[in-house]
Amino acid sequence: MEKDFLNIPKKMNAIEINEFGKAENLKLCIRPTPRISNDQILIKVLFSGVNRPDILQRQGNYKVPEDASDLPGLEVSGIVVDKKGSNLKFNVGDKVCALCHGGGYAEYVAVDKGHCMPLPKGYSMAEAACIPETFITVWSNLFMRGKLQKNEKVLIHGGASGIGTTAIQLASHYGAEVYATAGSDEKCQAVEKIGAIKCFNYRTKKFENEINELTNKKGVDVILDMVAGPYISRNLKCLNFNGRLVIIAVQGGIKDEVNFANVMIKRQTITGSTLRPQPSRKKTEYVNSLVKNAWKYLENGKIKPIIQREFLLSNASEAHKALEKGDHVGKFIMKVS
Repeated sequence: MEKDFLNIPKKMNAIEINEFGKAENLKLCIRPTPRISNDQILIKVLFSGVNRPDILQRQGNYKVPEDASDLPGLEVSGIVVDKKGSNLKFNVGDKVCALCHGGGYAEYVAVDKGHCMPLPKGYSMAEAACIPETFITVWSNLFMRGKLQKNEKVLIHGGASGIGTTAIQLASHYGAEVYATAGSDEKCQAVEKIGAIKCFNYRTKKFENEINELTNKKGVDVILDMVAGPYISRNLKCLNFNGRLVIIAVQGGIKDEVNFANVMIKRQTITGSTLRPQPSRKKTEYVNSLVKNAWKYLENGKIKPIIQREFLLSNASEAHKALEKGDHVGKFIMKVS
């Protein structure tokens, strides 16, 4: 069986960005199969996750690091077909999921050894493709950077998104009191079913007023925000003393007016991060922390990625359109091979 895996073609199918702009600019192409360098693993991709940074890259609004693949795709599941280096914990033939430095929209992808993870027991390859980028983003920001603790209150914006549904499940099973926002009553109902105590339709309600009413004006201890812009000052109005606001995207804009006197009085922390530009060793640290601390929740069946729909790799443009439409709950993935 191992010999079959080593029959690696010199060329592969992939999705490239023909030019920056609309979803139709994603084109199926033939590319050389990646060559691995020392301490890398080559994965035959079975499924690839579709994420908002992929859309930003396609639009020309997400700078690709110089050492990264120009192909989109930040998370995959698949089978190890080659490896190079010492102390590699995975063997040829192993099923893995992995965080990619780009290149996930392809039949093969090369990844750093520290960015691979075993499949949680009971997970399908499709479910595993939803883990790397999404779970690491949530874990590194909400738990490592935001220091969310058991019995604290947390507000998750974009509760119906892939990030949101992941954050709600992790925070809920970690023992936090979870609140969320979403863009429709139907989405709010779905979000409450997976662990949110209350989800607010941001189109009809002011979340900061709702949070303060429910918490006797104390607010929440941590906020995970992917909107930014005008949400920043609104977030701070419902953030507790010593509260932490963690920003992971700026879908609402990059600027807002903030009363820093209140920030100082309430000893609040405003922080944030983007995952892709961080050093490889830092990503390895996130991977190790996630597997060590959260894998037990995944393997006991309490946490499962919610897959809204599966596309073929050749229909990548349709997957992007579906994500941009924004009426989903959970994740979109692509079946690659």
